[in-house]
Amino acid sequence: MADVTDGEFTTFINERGDKLLRVAYALAGSQHAAEDLLQHALAKAYARWPRIRGDAEPYVKRILYHDQVSIWRRARRSEIPVANLPERMATGPDPELRLLLREALRALPPRQRAVLTLRYLEDLSVAETATLLGCRAGTVASQTAKALARLRQLVPGLDEMTPRAEVTR
Repeated sequence: MADVTDGEFTTFINERGDKLLRVAYALAGSQHAAEDLLQHALAKAYARWPRIRGDAEPYVKRILYHDQVSIWRRARRSEIPVANLPERMATGPDPELRLLLREALRALPPRQRAVLTLRYLEDLSVAETATLLGCRAGTVASQTAKALARLRQLVPGLDEMTPRAEVTR
């Protein structure tokens, strides 16, 4: 039985590992933190693998989101500011916009950041996001609206660069 479980788990990681790492990166904000977050989530999933029914990807994503929220909560109490941030090479059509958006996302509260990640990076509906986060659809809709409004405040001119997002779907 263990060999079958190991094979299924390895297949799952080979098929969906890259996508899960992208989600972890969006939540964690750095490659190393994302790799640690994903490794921890996969270890938890492996321990429960025989009991996971159906598609395991939503189960692992839920672990990622919940673990990252816990990290954010702990970080509030233990963050150490640094004078100079490390330089990173920007890619894409507008590196300045990417940097502004990244900083603006980091300024959002954890729940709002998770809601935006699920809604717009993962393209989940309000109901799917609510189920994953264990809250009501109204909470997702209000947190999405508040997060988008805050992003528009933090990144002047964002409305002109991007179409106005629809909050409910």
